[in-house]
Amino acid sequence: MSASSLLSLGTSAMTAAYASLQVTGHNIANASVAGYSRQQAELATAKGQYTGAGFFGKGVNVASVTRSHDEFLTRAAFTAKSLSELDAVRSQRLQQLENVFPTGESGLGNSVSTFLNAMVDLASRPSDSATREVVLARAQDLATRFNAASDQLDTQQAGVTADLKTTVTAINGITQSLAKINNQIAAVRGLGQPPNDLLDERDRLVSELSSKIQVSTVAADDGTVGVFIAGGQNLVLGATSQQLSVVTDPRDASRSALSLADGNGQRVIDENALGGGSVAALLRFQNEDLVDARNMVGQLAAGVAGAMNAQQQLGLDLNGNLGKALFAVGAPLARPLTTNAKDASGNYLAGISVSTPDGTVLKASDYEVRRDPSVTNGYLITRLSNPQQTFSRTADASGNFEVEGMQVQITGTPAATDRFMLQPVAAAAGGMAALIKDGRQVAAASPLVSKLGSANTGTASVASLTMVATPATGSTATVSFSNDASGKLQYSWSVTDAGGTTTNFGPKPWTDNGVVPPEPDSINGARLKLAGVPKAGDTVQISDIQPAYIGANNGNAMAMSALRDATIVGRTQTGGVYSGGSLATDAYAATLSDIAVRVQTAKAASTISGSVSAQADQAASEVSGVNLDEEAARLIQYQQSYQAAAKVLQIAQSVFDTLLQTAGR
Repeated sequence: MSASSLLSLGTSAMTAAYASLQVTGHNIANASVAGYSRQQAELATAKGQYTGAGFFGKGVNVASVTRSHDEFLTRAAFTAKSLSELDAVRSQRLQQLENVFPTGESGLGNSVSTFLNAMVDLASRPSDSATREVVLARAQDLATRFNAASDQLDTQQAGVTADLKTTVTAINGITQSLAKINNQIAAVRGLGQPPNDLLDERDRLVSELSSKIQVSTVAADDGTVGVFIAGGQNLVLGATSQQLSVVTDPRDASRSALSLADGNGQRVIDENALGGGSVAALLRFQNEDLVDARNMVGQLAAGVAGAMNAQQQLGLDLNGNLGKALFAVGAPLARPLTTNAKDASGNYLAGISVSTPDGTVLKASDYEVRRDPSVTNGYLITRLSNPQQTFSRTADASGNFEVEGMQVQITGTPAATDRFMLQPVAAAAGGMAALIKDGRQVAAASPLVSKLGSANTGTASVASLTMVATPATGSTATVSFSNDASGKLQYSWSVTDAGGTTTNFGPKPWTDNGVVPPEPDSINGARLKLAGVPKAGDTVQISDIQPAYIGANNGNAMAMSALRDATIVGRTQTGGVYSGGSLATDAYAATLSDIAVRVQTAKAASTISGSVSAQADQAASEVSGVNLDEEAARLIQYQQSYQAAAKVLQIAQSVFDTLLQTAGR
């Protein structure tokens, strides 16, 4: 053994201690850097040298510098971050959506009530011009409120599109950076040592990407990782990245969709395959919450306008004319998907159109139409919400069929893969307008009047005469009461037209509700409601109103005011009889409740997923994070090791000097 061996031992020990000090200092310097993983110098005992007296150690080697990292915890943190961002962004958007549906005097429900209450006032003062002007003012205010709600929803949609574009631009920047780092990592892979800082930067970028779109990673043999969207489409492979872009939704030109560039061009990605992240939140808010909100507002607008127009057109205005429609609403929408089959000129091989004769029966939903391969001229129509349901219809020779209040026509021959979108109420609120500007044109009068027979002996009186269809001009009708063979009261009626031809109806049993006749029948377009109890032999005559009495008649105004307490939104019509549905004010209250439940659910989900994400980050940080107290302790430890190694060198130097002195004597 020689003094040089001791010098070598001291040198290797000092080098190891210095390396540990350097790594510890690097940890301390980066303690506050996001995504940094604590590093440590890995030391290995140098191979010993054999002598006759045994193996003598040759010191220590610095084998590597590694980072503290747990792949499982890191991936769990990425996933939790994606879900947390999904819930947080959707909750934020829903709270903004809630502002579109205020309560109190600023809400749509109050405007509907105020308008219908104006009809009550009109029934009390049908000839008063000021009252008629109030009705028109309330109608205009109602249309304006619906327009404002639609505009706010349009603004929300524009915000979603803008945020999607901004986020996708950021995603593309991140994926390009990941591709570059992959290339750098692969380049140094052959050196045999891990590029810790590059690996940390790559993990940081994947974490940032996860907040925007949920991804999974797959490690390759060359040290690179492939990054894939949750649905399986690749964003980064090795040193190559794919570009995302925001395109027009094939189903609805007003919405946006996410697409990925590949060898076959742009491919639209199903939002349901995105998992978490802010992009998934924006698309879900757009395709579910915004669509449902727009349809609920549109259904209310279509229901109110449809019911009011139908009744207004059954009455007479002060000019003696049948009433004109009071409101216009946005037309129903029907369109082929942009992916449908086209001819050589780029025109669709099949088209679609839709009309909605009765706005009160429309549902708050969009619909998808596709061919039914099992039926000739058959189609499957899927209601996409409220709740989802599929209907089967067979078109006639002209391509027409009816479904849920919509009259649909298909032109051309759809391909098996063609899809069509129907939106019966989506544009209703935005296109709502008050059509009548002259108060005299409000049809408050009924075209028919009733009169009790002079010889009546019962206690019956006319409670109302409501028009349900346009009457035949010049016709008269008589309702007669009699007893059947068992002595029970019954009624019948006859209608004599302008030419003198009489048609008889009935008899039918009398019921305690006093409605003559019940749905779907009418007496020359009218439905009579009696108060009290008639007796056999009693009669009620129904005839045209005389022009001199039109101004004082409130029959149709009463029918319009009665719509305040009628189910006119989303009802069902079967065989001419209406059932189900909601009051206009109840429909708005249901919309408020629906949005409020979504907001509260989203807030709760955001709180929970945020807590889970924080715990996942904490778990990963406990493995990879820098603890400054521990690093300070290590500094002292390595400082002492360095000083001890220096002492070994000092002693080796002293021994070497002694040897030189002894040899020189």
